[in-house]
Amino acid sequence: RGLDRLCDRHPRPAGFDRLELLNGLAAVQQRKPRIGLTGGIGSGKSTVAQFLQAQGCAIVDADAIARSVASPQGSALDALAAAFGSEYITPEQGLNRAAMRELVFHNPALRVQLESVLRPFILQGIADAAQVASADEQVQALVFDIPLLVENLPQWRPLLDCVIVVDCSTETQIKRVLARSSSSGWTRTQVEGVIAAQATRAAR
Repeated sequence: RGLDRLCDRHPRPAGFDRLELLNGLAAVQQRKPRIGLTGGIGSGKSTVAQFLQAQGCAIVDADAIARSVASPQGSALDALAAAFGSEYITPEQGLNRAAMRELVFHNPALRVQLESVLRPFILQGIADAAQVASADEQVQALVFDIPLLVENLPQWRPLLDCVIVVDCSTETQIKRVLARSSSSGWTRTQVEGVIAAQATRAAR
């Protein structure tokens, strides 16, 4: 029932096969332990994921999948262009992340719209990655690295056996994000805005 609710709540991209998605995730439930991994931006999830991977776990990285579907030739580009305009898409870069980040930073409604457009493509990518990992006999468990797991817990909890929360101080989060090469151009105010938009430490 949890799998059904997850699919029924969200629109499907073109070519989406609901039965295939359900079968893929159901196979994960039957064959491998499922661990949710979450935490705020800059909390250290990647470090914990690397440790778990070294212990024989397969990492299903929702962030990496989200970047992939919005990269050049990504499956979500047409839907993003239809929702926000082609000026936010370039053939070389895919989604113009800096421009999109600036657009949604001051407009929560547009941020929700962006998440709504991307979500079905990300879910399909997660299902595909989970299906591949579940078929690997060397994999001991599947770890779903999902930054917004707590924010969407009713959808994910039925699929997981347990949840690991990674945490650190807010100041450490900010310093880590600003030090990333992938965060070039970010300001402290933007990082604080992202942290404020995510689930609180108490909620996690």
